[in-house]
Amino acid sequence: MRKPLLLVVLLTAQTMASMDASIANVALPAIRRDLDATGAMQQLVLSGYLLALASLIVTGARLGDLFGHRRLFRWGLAVFTVASLACGLAPTPGVLVAARVVQGAGAALLVPQVFSLIQHHFEGAARRRAVGVYSMVLALGVALGQVLGGLLVSADLAGLSWRPVFLVNVPVGVVLLVAVGRVLTSAGGVRRAGPVRARDLDVPGVVVLALGMGAFTGSLTLGREAGWPGWAVGALAGSTVLLAWFVRHQVRTARPLLDLAVLRPRGMRPGLLACAVVMGCYAAFLFVFTLHVQTGLGWTALAAGLAFLPYTVGFAGLSLTWARMPERVVRRLPTAGPIVLAAVVAVVATGASPWHLAPLLVLAGAGHAAGYSPLIAGLSDLVPPGRASALSALNTTGPLVAQTVAIAVIGGVYLSSTMSWALVTTAAVLLTGSACAAVAGRADRPADAGTGTGAESVSR
Repeated sequence: MRKPLLLVVLLTAQTMASMDASIANVALPAIRRDLDATGAMQQLVLSGYLLALASLIVTGARLGDLFGHRRLFRWGLAVFTVASLACGLAPTPGVLVAARVVQGAGAALLVPQVFSLIQHHFEGAARRRAVGVYSMVLALGVALGQVLGGLLVSADLAGLSWRPVFLVNVPVGVVLLVAVGRVLTSAGGVRRAGPVRARDLDVPGVVVLALGMGAFTGSLTLGREAGWPGWAVGALAGSTVLLAWFVRHQVRTARPLLDLAVLRPRGMRPGLLACAVVMGCYAAFLFVFTLHVQTGLGWTALAAGLAFLPYTVGFAGLSLTWARMPERVVRRLPTAGPIVLAAVVAVVATGASPWHLAPLLVLAGAGHAAGYSPLIAGLSDLVPPGRASALSALNTTGPLVAQTVAIAVIGGVYLSSTMSWALVTTAAVLLTGSACAAVAGRADRPADAGTGTGAESVSR
């Protein structure tokens, strides 16, 4: 079984999906110029991808359970690759936005299968290492997208301007489609026993969740830009009603779209909340930092992306090494990590030069990884492989929602006030993430959690 090659294939696909949430940011000026795109169209180029991803990712996880994670991984990768080609060739802003929505739908099919396949094909220490690398890719994809986007737009390859930002996915996607058929065949596929029937899919749940998530993320994403008009407030209120109905429906239906039983183990809820808080604050910090150095200091998009590289170095270093640390240290990382990140964010709020902050940004990245990677690895130990897709859906949806909320709220503080207030707010929220991680770390694994093991610390 070629597990290292399997992990490379899965994580490369995850990297593409994560990067495309931000890679178009630095291409927007060129897109506006080449396609004569309006401000609304530019916003939709960014939000269309995230709206489709957030609205459909739980459905993608459930489809993986029904049709097989390997099959859905390939379907999602194929849709994502073809949509990337359509984005790169788009002749008008409307076509580009439509292709971005389809690209987000492909990512929604692809992303949940990555974590599920890791859960199915790796065990013990190998799984913890694999989850550590997975969490690194999940978190760093956004930052790497900005750096790669800046490089590609600046290079103006073959005079194509912004188009290589999307076209770069095509050859990578084709190679992955060929490779995945080989490594997952040899590794063994994950298939659902018995025939798949239409009634196995909770169609009302699919529709209501898609509408609720779409209204929620759409109102937060577009409402802030539009100055919170009535339709945005109404959509936000309506989304809460739809999502509340969805949760109630999942508890009552015999074939839920999202298996909420995954939340039963003690420590799971505060652990997932801590993960979401850390990822949301990271997105807010990245948003404020990038805008500050570009609009406040006059840096180019490429320079802004490169300035954040020390953060990615710190995150990658901790993500790749924490699994080899003593267990007593690993238990404390999820609590200590957000505190370290909050301290660095508070220092950045003083207005010090980003270049002088490079060593502290390395420390911040390490704190971020400490607050996320060991915790999600420990949570994955609490669920059996049969519920891996539900955990994957929650672990992706929670941070995605948290990032949307954080950018809307903390980004709004930055745009209406100062960088200092925005970052101080971020640091304060990070401390609540540390508290949630502490609660999760004190919760022992119940004997009936479905794993067949005794009590262990959640942070393991």
